[in-house]
Amino acid sequence: MEHAFWFTSLLNNLLGGVVTALLLKAGLPPADPAHPIPNYVGEEVFVLLIIIAGALILRWQLSAEKPGKFQLAMESVVEFTRNMVDDMIGPTGRRYVGLIGTLGIFIVICNLFGLIPSLESPTAHGAVTLGCAVVVFIHYNFQGIKHHGVLGYLKHLSGPMMAIAVLMLPLEIFSGLFRMLSLSVRLWANMMVGGLLEGIFTALIPIGVPTLFMALHIFESILQAYIFMILPAVYISLAISEEH
Repeated sequence: MEHAFWFTSLLNNLLGGVVTALLLKAGLPPADPAHPIPNYVGEEVFVLLIIIAGALILRWQLSAEKPGKFQLAMESVVEFTRNMVDDMIGPTGRRYVGLIGTLGIFIVICNLFGLIPSLESPTAHGAVTLGCAVVVFIHYNFQGIKHHGVLGYLKHLSGPMMAIAVLMLPLEIFSGLFRMLSLSVRLWANMMVGGLLEGIFTALIPIGVPTLFMALHIFESILQAYIFMILPAVYISLAISEEH
């Protein structure tokens, strides 16, 4: 595997045989049976471990009297997410701060991976962004069912008039699937195109331009993570609203 991330190599050494066997049984033979786990999977797993380690460190160092810099930074993230959720969903939306905040942190770290030489952002791969979008799709529909009940949620999707329910329900189902697809494609396309442009212009003009594109990459990484936080909040708000 060329330019393999060290953690991806570790995963392939430990789990490559098992993953290859599972893929073959599923009828999906890997392109490289010796290294079936691609870089972007290893990178996103590594990001998840970073988040888990950060949460454990934060829990261990948590202090009301003398909060450290890391705690203060995380408190700012929580406060920002809480304010955003309050605006989008209302006071009842604070139960979703954990999910939305974690999604934002995961995506911004994945996006910033592209700044590391020889690596690329995991979110520049459609499989990663689609996975995040599927999590959002399942979660907001689950919350809608939890809030309204199964029949109540179907009625909620069918609109206020039963006469047009036969048209509205398929449209709402299609709309939900389109939301999932657009959420995935928006992030994937922005990070993929940004990475390609950065590579091309850096190769053409190696002085000055790389610094400019690094700054743009950081801005785009934060912006796309913010968008990926806003839209799930909007979808949850629509799913649990009393009026459709």
